[in-house]
Amino acid sequence: MAAAKVSAGSKNKKKWSKGKVQDKANNSVYFNAETLAKLEKEVPAYRLITPSVLVDRLRINGSLARRALRELEARGSIRLVSAHNSQLLYTRATAPVATEA
Repeated sequence: MAAAKVSAGSKNKKKWSKGKVQDKANNSVYFNAETLAKLEKEVPAYRLITPSVLVDRLRINGSLARRALRELEARGSIRLVSAHNSQLLYTRATAPVATEA
């Protein structure tokens, strides 16, 4: 009986995993000429523009994305829809909608 206990315990030893490794995002912290051209050309055509969208599509830093959105809004290329806490929501700039009174 003692021999059965020893053999049962040693054959099913728990194997510890190394843990999940997340890939490090290698986003740029400065605009290069290619990224800046893409920002000025493509971003004003997006329907939904948020800092998260820019980080994902342009591979830039979050703070750089927020600064770029403020700059595009100041130029009139995009329009602010909602600013809730840290999540800013923009859309492309269209002609102002005329409301009838």
